[in-house]
Amino acid sequence: MMTRIAVTIRPASNTSPGADAEMRSLLLGAIPALRAFAYSLTYDLDRSDDLVQDTLVRAWTKADSFQRGTNLTAWLFTILRNLFYSELRKRKREVEDGDGALAAKLTSLPEQEVRLELREFQEALDLLPFSQREALVLVGAQSFTYEEAAEICGVAVGTVKSRVSRARLRLTEILGTKAGDEIGADAMTRAALGSS
Repeated sequence: MMTRIAVTIRPASNTSPGADAEMRSLLLGAIPALRAFAYSLTYDLDRSDDLVQDTLVRAWTKADSFQRGTNLTAWLFTILRNLFYSELRKRKREVEDGDGALAAKLTSLPEQEVRLELREFQEALDLLPFSQREALVLVGAQSFTYEEAAEICGVAVGTVKSRVSRARLRLTEILGTKAGDEIGADAMTRAALGSS
């Protein structure tokens, strides 16, 4: 035996012209047929009740598109069926992870560590001479080529390469890392240090 579903339909302040007391009565009268149809599609009481509720909400909000005098049940069944197939299409794109194996592979760094690393990196960057810091930011963080950075700074390409190299070396010393070590949670930090 199916359980009863409680549906309360209250007119909203921006009620459409078709959503009135008569429509409310018609919708409530159609619930048993909707429940039976939904259950025949899902074979799951909870899902079918959710489907009926979504159908009633959609019908209530779109009541002005229903032509009075036509078959209300057919209109509601069409809405329910469309919602059911939309849900199926959406589920096809979802990945089943019953044992949690996929979720266990997802990781995110604690935000506190990221902030601390970023602050340490910013403090180390501030210790560099301006010319090295400028070259490093242009090439490492802003992804300009050495040639573009040289043009921006108004110096030779070799000078920019030298400044970037010295800046990266100095940063690794200040931060206590080895060249090539993975450092920083973000791509900009790793790029500035030349480890991306």
